[in-house]
Amino acid sequence: MSNACPLNFTKVDENISRISALIVSTLVILYLYSTSVYILFFLFLDFTLKLFLNKGTSPISMLAEFLKGAFHIKEKFTDGGAKRLAGFFGLFFVFLLIATHFFDSWGVSLVIAIIFLSCSLMDAFFSFCIGCKIYFIIKKIYPNFMNDL
Repeated sequence: MSNACPLNFTKVDENISRISALIVSTLVILYLYSTSVYILFFLFLDFTLKLFLNKGTSPISMLAEFLKGAFHIKEKFTDGGAKRLAGFFGLFFVFLLIATHFFDSWGVSLVIAIIFLSCSLMDAFFSFCIGCKIYFIIKKIYPNFMNDL
């Protein structure tokens, strides 16, 4: 099973995903600079909207769509299931950042933010999605993984 095949038969625009990853990275860096938990709440809301409601209601996705059109970036499709799992990882990282913020664990928060930033910046700049790689490994072991989500 190659990474190019549609594993859940849903395709998403990889360029919108990459722009979104860059916006998320920028917001995480802004959080690290300002320590404003409201940035993390916004990210949590955005990931929740994107994953559990309608992707079109996500402010970051809407901004990414606008930027894609403004810069005339062509569509490039990839497997939606892999990007969805990466979104769940992103939501988990944001949840951990919120938790460590309220427990005043700045060192742990910094480590989580560096890991999260590394993953999202690799996706944004190099189109290398760690969550997607994990997804493809899991799909080889459990072919029905995330079929109902």
